[in-house]
Amino acid sequence: MSAIDFEVSVPQLRCFIAVVDAGSVAEAGRRLGMSSASVSKALTRLEEGAGVRLLHRSTHALSLTEAGAALLEPAREAVRAAESFEEAAGHARGSGNAGVVRLTAAVGFVRHVLVPMLGELARLHPEIQLDVRATNEVLDLAEGGIDLAIRSGSLDGLPGHVHQTWFTCPWVICAAPSYLARRPAPRTIAELDEHDLIRFRNPQSGRIQPWPHRTVADTTEGTYEPRARFAFDDGDAVWGTMLAGGGIACVPLYLAAASLRNGAAVELLSDFRGAAASVVLLRRERRLTPGRLATLMAFLSARAPDFSDLL
Repeated sequence: MSAIDFEVSVPQLRCFIAVVDAGSVAEAGRRLGMSSASVSKALTRLEEGAGVRLLHRSTHALSLTEAGAALLEPAREAVRAAESFEEAAGHARGSGNAGVVRLTAAVGFVRHVLVPMLGELARLHPEIQLDVRATNEVLDLAEGGIDLAIRSGSLDGLPGHVHQTWFTCPWVICAAPSYLARRPAPRTIAELDEHDLIRFRNPQSGRIQPWPHRTVADTTEGTYEPRARFAFDDGDAVWGTMLAGGGIACVPLYLAAASLRNGAAVELLSDFRGAAASVVLLRRERRLTPGRLATLMAFLSARAPDFSDLL
């Protein structure tokens, strides 16, 4: 096969990289926002074009072939080069405001904070298309072709990225009125041991998320390890179970705000709130920032959620 006969597309390379990083075709499809069948077809076409098998695939596992291992890093380099070209082309066209911005954030954050803003975004910036990956897993921005991530917590170990704080808010301990109608509200952190608790399991580490709090006397920051009746790896499921009267939950204020305002939830132990956590806008460090990404970040920055009535 001559070099001129070999045609390869960037989407095919992205699928190859995503499958290797995710460990399965199904998970790669979920991360890329594609069906498993589409990812599998892209891999097959890439292998046919290259004339080599890249992956050993079976019902239960997949692994790189010798050729696949040799071609993985060139594939990554090709995707990075294509992204650099796309970035430069956007600036060459002028403002570069038109086009797709790929964004990722936690499922609960997308539903409760981002979605209510999208009507205004569509009205003010019809030239921007938004491709949202709502997931509780921390995706690799470069490998997923993602322009912007909305994250909270530690950003250690992320070289080559730039972040700016969007807003801060504390975690709050809440219960539904129906739960409090049958169980007396706890007055101290220690009294939580006597209650039905709903916990969040970090999908990356598998660890139960501790509840941040402080002591009223000396404002010392600490954490409470909930021994819980229910555990979920999705914040919305935690909150929905709490609203149904299943027990007490601790969530970021942005997830609780609407329910606290309309009375569907009641904050408990407010004197023990921990320090506010930062929610940040995270992007890859680039020589040039596409105009559409800069426009979206400016739009979000000007609309940081306001929790002053709940603080």
